[in-house]
Amino acid sequence: MLKELYPEINEFDNFMLETNSDHKVYVEQAGNSSGIPILFLHGGPGSGCNENHRRYFNPEKYRIILFDQRGCNRSIPNGHEVNNTTADILSDIEAIRKQLNIDKWVLFGGSWGATLTLLYAEHYPEQVSGIILRGTFLAREEDISWFIRDGVNKIYPGYWQEFLSIFSEDEKNNLLDSIHNHIFSSNRKTQFQTAKAWSLWAGRVVTHCLEDEYTLDDDEDEEKLINDVKIEIHYAKNKYFIEENQIINNIEKIEDVPVMIVHGQSDITCLPESSSLLHKLLPESKLTLVSNAGHLAGEPAITDALIRATNDMSNLLNE
Repeated sequence: MLKELYPEINEFDNFMLETNSDHKVYVEQAGNSSGIPILFLHGGPGSGCNENHRRYFNPEKYRIILFDQRGCNRSIPNGHEVNNTTADILSDIEAIRKQLNIDKWVLFGGSWGATLTLLYAEHYPEQVSGIILRGTFLAREEDISWFIRDGVNKIYPGYWQEFLSIFSEDEKNNLLDSIHNHIFSSNRKTQFQTAKAWSLWAGRVVTHCLEDEYTLDDDEDEEKLINDVKIEIHYAKNKYFIEENQIINNIEKIEDVPVMIVHGQSDITCLPESSSLLHKLLPESKLTLVSNAGHLAGEPAITDALIRATNDMSNLLNE
């Protein structure tokens, strides 16, 4: 029987983390205040946390910490890309740890959250007691190219052509720059058109294992949609503010940290090759390739694998 999310869990604390800029970062805690500290890192960039993200962890065993990254969701100013880099987010994570008086914690991250998890762990390995990854994104040139230049567009050529239709022929030659120019345009109509087109393309790809076709609601929050895509494209255009192969080149720094990796075998957003490579470089890690599953944590088989991983991690750390 597949394991399902834990029952709804109420937060017992939330606050806005002050930074050395105009950003204020939303942080919340749930579960057992005396339990194993675990930090949930959301995907995106540009996404955010919600109530269900607390439910991958046994609330009796874990002190569950979630935060919305700079410019995202409940963090303010929303959609703000200035002073918003990977280094800034890693600094925020460390500031959260210190403010909460946590010595070591487990990191749980999926997709872009997995990228941040690995980068933070490589920078602060002595602060990390365990790592759980889902749908690993290594943020290499090939990973970006797969999604936006030469890869998944061959699986969904019709959806891809629909996305490209908002750009001129010249703009298609430098597509990422063009998307960036559109989403940061002073023309609100251009911004919204681009945000909708990108969200529809990305949403169709990421939900390809689900039965129902992905659609955007007619009453979609225009401001939120634009802000979410602003942050996502800001990071993509800047190659996620890391060096090529940075995660792989520094992987030996976390070879002593327990690592559990979950990846859908049919994930066409972040290819399983990324997690397989990590497992090869970290032979002590545990890799679970989930058959007939894609990228999303909410897919039943992925949820099952993630909850088994969080249970296994708590048992390991309590030995």
